[in-house]
Amino acid sequence: MRRLIAVGLAVVTAACNNESRPKPADAKVAPLGPPVFAAVTDSILKGGHSADAANWPVYGGDYSQARYSALDEVSVRNVASLRPAWIYQGGFSESFQTTPLVIGREMYLTTPMVEQTQRVVKIDAATGAKLWDTPIRQQTTLFCCGANNRGAAIAGERVFVATLDARLIALDAKTGSQLWEAQIADPNLGYGNTSAPIAYDGKVLIGTSGGEWAIRGFLKAFDQATGKLVWTWYTIPAPEEGGWWGEWIETAPGSDASLNRQIAKEKADSAKYSDAWQRGGGPIWMPAAVDPALGLAFVSIGNANPDYNGVSRPGDNRWTASLCAVKIADGKLAWCYQFVPHDVWDYDGTSPPFLFDVEKGAEKIPVAAIFTKLGWLYVVDRRTGKLVTRSDNYVPQENMWHVPGRDTVEIAPGSAGGTNWSPGAYSPLTKLAYTVALDWPFATTGVDEKPCKAGPGACIGSNLVENEKLSRHRGGIVAALDPATGKVAWSQKTTLPMIGGVLTTAGGLVFAGGADGGTFDAWDARTGDHLWQYHTGAGCNAAPMTYRLNGKQYIAVACGGNFVLRRSGLDSPSGGTLISFALP
Repeated sequence: MRRLIAVGLAVVTAACNNESRPKPADAKVAPLGPPVFAAVTDSILKGGHSADAANWPVYGGDYSQARYSALDEVSVRNVASLRPAWIYQGGFSESFQTTPLVIGREMYLTTPMVEQTQRVVKIDAATGAKLWDTPIRQQTTLFCCGANNRGAAIAGERVFVATLDARLIALDAKTGSQLWEAQIADPNLGYGNTSAPIAYDGKVLIGTSGGEWAIRGFLKAFDQATGKLVWTWYTIPAPEEGGWWGEWIETAPGSDASLNRQIAKEKADSAKYSDAWQRGGGPIWMPAAVDPALGLAFVSIGNANPDYNGVSRPGDNRWTASLCAVKIADGKLAWCYQFVPHDVWDYDGTSPPFLFDVEKGAEKIPVAAIFTKLGWLYVVDRRTGKLVTRSDNYVPQENMWHVPGRDTVEIAPGSAGGTNWSPGAYSPLTKLAYTVALDWPFATTGVDEKPCKAGPGACIGSNLVENEKLSRHRGGIVAALDPATGKVAWSQKTTLPMIGGVLTTAGGLVFAGGADGGTFDAWDARTGDHLWQYHTGAGCNAAPMTYRLNGKQYIAVACGGNFVLRRSGLDSPSGGTLISFALP
């Protein structure tokens, strides 16, 4: 296998190493003036990074969330020379999962909560110099998987951020001062937010995290100018909306494999647990993708509650573990595709949907795709929700659909994934979709058949086997799949589980960060060859992005480790740096 690996130094060393700075004889570029603020128009947002590669105005680059860049200055031929252009030090040591936004020379990023304070920071995208820094004090925060925040949204002259204590806040993009705040839900009941919002058509779209609590998930739209609630779509339909029992499906969608459900018992218990839908989970962990032509927002829906025991929630538990399309104009449901009915494995939808076109013979189908904890890529027609392709598995699968109980049978993928929250990417050049994933089995040691109660306590319905007692090594995978055929084009293993997300570029590259001691890596998008690695000193468990400034391509990633990996005894060093790379 071809490997051209440039090994970097630790973050602190890289920041202080005089050899990495231009020598006086080389310094012939005129000094930069201060960044000039420009309002973010609807045309900038709708065009996104694909229309103007100088900007990265939406979490996934543009509304498609496809994380593809037409920039090709950094390519398979020269990526070995990639070096830090500048490093921003956040001054904290915590899971750092933001994807920054860039408009011209202005970069906006969010930080995790540290000492009950979350921050929104604006920096110079050319130098990393801080322009403003707004602290947001948190109140009640209940969260399962780290005090994370994955980014902001921007529109007009406002920056929008959602908080762990379930608020949506608008800041003045020029000064960082607060303009308004709206309460999204009650944080004392387990509602909160780790996702970046999406700003579209005068609205701000945001879901809710908190699936380990007795919540009822939703997607909400707020007015960008005032913060007033426009509409709410609940992920779990009320009885008058058709209910969440569904069609009592016995086999896994896209296959004929049995889900091992006790349908007769579930039906008999449905009256006993008739109100379970009111606290049935269904969070939206990650941002929506948007199709302006269809007027639809696409969201992945998380776990039913309790996670691992379905006795107190009979039925298919619609629309948990689903990919759904919602009409942006009025918040009405267009369609849902449920990939795990009556999920008792915590195989929830956590990775954001992404949009592209698939060629099937002479037909070009507009699709929405989602990588899943199951280790399958689901591709559906985004006009109708009809399944187009379910891929082959890109992570090992073992004892799939064994119902968790007291038998400690190891099941793979485990509840961590497959693909966890990590955003995927699609390249129109290679016609491949890319993901980072976890090879991490799990098992349960007990069951709790009681319904989850509203309030501060989380409930998951079982106890999990301690990680060190699992028989198989926990590792990671970087994979490329053909969404038209479902075939795995290539796959590479990594020492530790991969979580954070990917970026693919016209330079023929796939970028992703790693946890093992802290690295940022590049692979050949066509072959999977590992081409480059830079040691950062902290786990780079965030989704990278790219932008162009003064004719030069920059690639940026946040490095701060991962709470879940550290809690499980794996080496994902914490930190608080954002590194922007460029060619010398």
